[in-house]
Amino acid sequence: MAAFPEHTFSSEQELRDYLGYPADLAAAKAIDHLDKHCRSFIERAPFVTIGTASADAYGDVSPRGDAPGFVQILDEHTLFIPERPGNKRFDTLSNIIANPNVGLLFLIPGFEDCLRVNGQARIVRDDNLLEQSSVDGHTPKIGIRIAVDQAYLHCAKAIRRAHLWDLDSQHDRSELPSLGKMVLEQTAAAGSPPSAETVAEVDSYIEDDYRNSLY
Repeated sequence: MAAFPEHTFSSEQELRDYLGYPADLAAAKAIDHLDKHCRSFIERAPFVTIGTASADAYGDVSPRGDAPGFVQILDEHTLFIPERPGNKRFDTLSNIIANPNVGLLFLIPGFEDCLRVNGQARIVRDDNLLEQSSVDGHTPKIGIRIAVDQAYLHCAKAIRRAHLWDLDSQHDRSELPSLGKMVLEQTAAAGSPPSAETVAEVDSYIEDDYRNSLY
């Protein structure tokens, strides 16, 4: 079979000429505030991903999850996301300091459509907002405040193609090694696989951290 050469698109106009333009409704659906539908969606969403980029344009996407309503809607132009304990890499936070542009994707289990929000973020310590984000007596130390530039609902095609919420599409976690084993193998020196004892120790540490350090 003959191989086709790769073609790289170098302009939006070239891409449009090849793939076409959005329908009028799709082009017009982005709004500059959080209306009642956006607010209802965010209030129900227990999960959001945050897309950021560093000052030198390296991109990153990071998940945030908690009980529905954990993302506070301060007004129709402002959101607040509490920062829960993590691994202290601070990829998202350091990116925001260098480049405040963020993109959010809200998901609700069982909903095939999702909500996209774009805006400008900053890292803040606001005692009132942080106190409202307390869980079981644990109050976050900082949060992400987002000034909304755009908000729009996204159609269900991607979720349907992925069968994301279908129980029959769920995989058995045992199909892959544990998180600890995979990370240890990724970071091990060539030819030095981690011992079973080390894997068990790291897996135990990760599970203990899940149980005791979610908040």
